[in-house]
Amino acid sequence: MSTPVFDPPPLDPGTLRVTPLGGLGEVGRNMAMYEFEGKILIVDCGVLFPEEHQPGVDLILADMEPLKGRLDDIVGLVLTHGHEDHIGAVPYLLRLREDIPIYGSKLTLALTAAKLKEHRLTPRSHVVREGDRLPVGPFDLEFVAVNHSIPDALAVAIRTEAGLVLHTGDFKMDQLPLDGRLTDLRAFARLGEEGIDLFLPDSTNADVPGFTPTERQIGPVIEQVMAQTTGRVIVASFSSHVHRVQQVIDAAHANGRRVALLGRSMVRNMTIAQQLGYLEVPEGALVDYKKSGDIPDGEIVYMSTGSQGEPMAVLSRMANLDHAIEPGEGDTVILASSLIPGNENAVYRVIDGLTKLGANVVHKANAKVHVSGHAAAGELLYCYNILQPKNVMPVHGEYRHLTASAKLAQQTGIAEENTIIAENGTSVDLRDGEAWVSGQLDLGFVYVDGSSVGAITDADLKDRRVLGEEGFVSVIVVVDSQSGRIISGPEIQARGIAEDDRVFDKVKPKIVQALEEAAQKGVRDNHALQQTVRRTIGRWVSQRLRRRPMIVPVVIEA
Repeated sequence: MSTPVFDPPPLDPGTLRVTPLGGLGEVGRNMAMYEFEGKILIVDCGVLFPEEHQPGVDLILADMEPLKGRLDDIVGLVLTHGHEDHIGAVPYLLRLREDIPIYGSKLTLALTAAKLKEHRLTPRSHVVREGDRLPVGPFDLEFVAVNHSIPDALAVAIRTEAGLVLHTGDFKMDQLPLDGRLTDLRAFARLGEEGIDLFLPDSTNADVPGFTPTERQIGPVIEQVMAQTTGRVIVASFSSHVHRVQQVIDAAHANGRRVALLGRSMVRNMTIAQQLGYLEVPEGALVDYKKSGDIPDGEIVYMSTGSQGEPMAVLSRMANLDHAIEPGEGDTVILASSLIPGNENAVYRVIDGLTKLGANVVHKANAKVHVSGHAAAGELLYCYNILQPKNVMPVHGEYRHLTASAKLAQQTGIAEENTIIAENGTSVDLRDGEAWVSGQLDLGFVYVDGSSVGAITDADLKDRRVLGEEGFVSVIVVVDSQSGRIISGPEIQARGIAEDDRVFDKVKPKIVQALEEAAQKGVRDNHALQQTVRRTIGRWVSQRLRRRPMIVPVVIEA
């Protein structure tokens, strides 16, 4: 979907403007901006993890450009839960203004604070829980318990004079949750009775029929896999998936095994979860990884990161024999997570690598070792029927997910013109029960590459892909600055191209001829001469070698 860019008009008094900055048309970067009476409320501030066509990128942030000139207008940041795709970019927002008040549940704020500590930032945190209602600037916020794959998730109802908005964050309707904390449908019904003017539902599983299975189904399967394994068990999951780690610890304890946590983020998050009482650990069930080497293979479970095939994560390093733990015959590796779109190839490479080493790899495709944390179509239908919102703007998901969610809404009687399929940067205005698209901002990707934020562009990534896929050719020529006559060269060097450098001897006369013709025409501009060299060798390499490498011509005037 490509919507023409046009600036929204100045916001009329009594009108609420909602602008998603990330999280639409993608799974990640969740971030929405609410604007009313000159003040701004932000809901979530997450990251997106890079795909293979984005080499060297560590994280991708939402484009915060619309906020940069209005930082003093921000009255608060609401975090719906503690997953990276909802809190991972908070440090980068607080670099712009450190004292933005942050509202969230106890676990969510604890995970965020630990992340901010690494960036040497101290948040102004305000703990809220389900049932709380408080004013934040001109916004009247009410928090509602929702069930997700991490404890303490919250939906937020946002009241203004313009109307009532319900923003779910990520949620599902697990009827047998491990922590006994249900999605509060009674609160949903009460809000529906009050009248919801705009509903922003999690749409990640909108195209999945039926209902998301309960998390409790996973524990017995993991326990059975451990019982059948004579060697070590390695379980990979998201570092913040407290419910999954809880089930692994319980299954290990039932099988007489102890658990060692691997990966800095896994250790940090689970330590926080245990300290706050969200993770229940039997006495002696956890062991420090450094002390796990003396434990017999049949009595140990390693809980690691890397379920998405991330190159530097623990599991990938194991598969590449770049870790102290080297899986082999008799060992079982369990990938207890979903496949985030775009990560499929990386995950299957890790699975192949582990299988080649002799390990038994158990994953979603061959065993029930994962259930989603997102509501499927049946659950969303329940929501639409209970809430009966006047307008719907599906969020959190790729375009097919947003479209599927909108169609579900229409099946329950919501008019097609009242279902808005937006994209990042779409401004939606709300007043008196009516919602309409008022503008489309031109937003892009903000890449974090090492210590740089936003310095890497799409053009830079294209160059990296060319370097990685097609190779590199440099051409150095020294010319007389007065006559344009070639004094030395051309010297040609190539990297990442199978042919020997001597193959370029055939193109050197063509480069000389092209430069001589340029000199005869009076061309002395260095850039023009470089372009002449680039075109000449580029055309030859394309025709003869069937490649399109990066070409760097250097013309030195003497």
